[in-house]
Amino acid sequence: MTPNLTYVIVVGVLVAAGVTLLLERSLTRVLMGVILLGNGANMLLLTGGRAGTPPIVGDGPQEEMSDPLPQAMILTAIVITLGMTAFLLALAYRSWHLNGHDEVQDDVEDRRIMDLAERDEVPDDDVDGDDDDDANTETERSRTASVDAGRAG
Repeated sequence: MTPNLTYVIVVGVLVAAGVTLLLERSLTRVLMGVILLGNGANMLLLTGGRAGTPPIVGDGPQEEMSDPLPQAMILTAIVITLGMTAFLLALAYRSWHLNGHDEVQDDVEDRRIMDLAERDEVPDDDVDGDDDDDANTETERSRTASVDAGRAG
């Protein structure tokens, strides 16, 4: 069975809009992204099923029956999307109640790890690839000691 081009375009738009909204910082937009992505997944599953008579034995010939698996998968996806929606709605409400907004803030630990990773990058002037003992200078030793002390504390 070849899917209808309209369904394929609608699935693409729903998934693209859902992913775009998932990447936002506002929990309300993330919630809308989950809903759109769930609807896109349901439409994708719907296009995979074969149209035909109801899948009830004795209601028609078996060759003309529709496949019940996509229908069951769509019902399961609806339940999962509903659960995720309820969870994200509770998170957004709690964030709004505590902070007065529902924006996700930067994690201090993630920012510290990013700063450490940026400092450990190889400088552009060391392109010859030789391993000099210059790297073990006093400042490098003190930085390593402070990082180790930060991990211990």
